[in-house]
Amino acid sequence: MNKVLGYAPMVADGGKAEVFLTAEDWHVVADTLFHMDTPREELPEAIQEFSRSADGQTIHFKTADLAIEVKMI
Repeated sequence: MNKVLGYAPMVADGGKAEVFLTAEDWHVVADTLFHMDTPREELPEAIQEFSRSADGQTIHFKTADLAIEVKMI
């Protein structure tokens, strides 16, 4: 997640960023957020909100500066 947060500003446009991960990396992020009961305090502080799209293919992060969509390649 820290790599996503570090990379997103480099590809941001108008307060939004799309970050593409390999399927393996995307599943690690998804598992951490949605399947492992990870305590909120263990997630990066910059992530204010997170959710998953209705179709389950995109993870959404909201930070103070960006709305980030995390997708699989």
